[in-house]
Amino acid sequence: MHQRLFSTVRQARVEIFQWLIYYNSRRRHSALNYLSPAEFEQQYRRGRKLTLAA
Repeated sequence: MHQRLFSTVRQARVEIFQWLIYYNSRRRHSALNYLSPAEFEQQYRRGRKLTLAA
């Protein structure tokens, strides 16, 4: 028989959302020069805006 990881679908959604927040805003990635995905995106957007404005 299968064991359930979450009691409800709501609980699963909340925990997955919390993990995504952590993963995208805090977890550092070596492939992104040890920036979080959110920091990498911010730097990318800032650089892109500066390039477009110049």
